[in-house]
Amino acid sequence: MSTGAATALAAAGRRLAAAGLSPGSSGNLSVRTPDGYLATPTGHSLHDLTPAGLSVLDLDGEHRAGPAPTKELPLHLGLYARSPQVAAVVHLHSVHAVAVACRVPPDPADVLPPYTPYGVMLLGRVPLLPYAPPGSRTLAGLAGRLPPGTRAALLANHGALATGGSLERAVEAAVELEETARLHLLLGPAAPVRPLTPAQCAELPART
Repeated sequence: MSTGAATALAAAGRRLAAAGLSPGSSGNLSVRTPDGYLATPTGHSLHDLTPAGLSVLDLDGEHRAGPAPTKELPLHLGLYARSPQVAAVVHLHSVHAVAVACRVPPDPADVLPPYTPYGVMLLGRVPLLPYAPPGSRTLAGLAGRLPPGTRAALLANHGALATGGSLERAVEAAVELEETARLHLLLGPAAPVRPLTPAQCAELPART
């Protein structure tokens, strides 16, 4: 395991949690290493991340050491397979991004207007992926087919997704995505919302 990468990933998770962008045990991060990937573990709060508590995966995404990885691992691996330039992935359930992801946008290919220079520079166009169950291969497939150059996206009724050529860039994009979503809710016109259907609710396992 890359000690430096593990230290940086754990610190990034704690930073995002301290900023209020990862409620409960939600949210997951990963980083590409020369030997494979490091990912946050399933069912653990980002508040408590330590370098020793990360999941270690090989180049094929197979779990090799540490706790079991996040159930969203297929989503992360789909993004890495899509682009060799992606060095890190951040997936959050931050409140404002989730709120925008529950809306029905005029243009799903670009759901956030260019409000600020920083949003444009860090995010570019932000598409909204159709709803798919968390952790599903369907969701991973949708993410893997994002247009070339996409750095951030919203997952319908689910959350936010950001990538970067470094872990720091991915974290910056995730923070900017939440801030731009907050601006959109403050400035943008009201839009219809999209609740989950009864069928979509029924296929989700209960958590006790």
